[in-house]
Amino acid sequence: MVQYNFIKAWMTAQCKTERGASLVEYALLVALIAVVCIAAVTFLGRNASDKFNEVGTSLG
Repeated sequence: MVQYNFIKAWMTAQCKTERGASLVEYALLVALIAVVCIAAVTFLGRNASDKFNEVGTSLG
């Protein structure tokens, strides 16, 4: 019975921590950073491609 109470108290303490909430916040932050990076690379890639095409056309 003592072991049961110990395990019950330990599991209750583990459930009350905010560890899961902070993990979700970090995951959302990483996802947001990834979206911004992908958008920036896509935008800069298109601009660079347009510039290279413009230079290639003017040279050729």
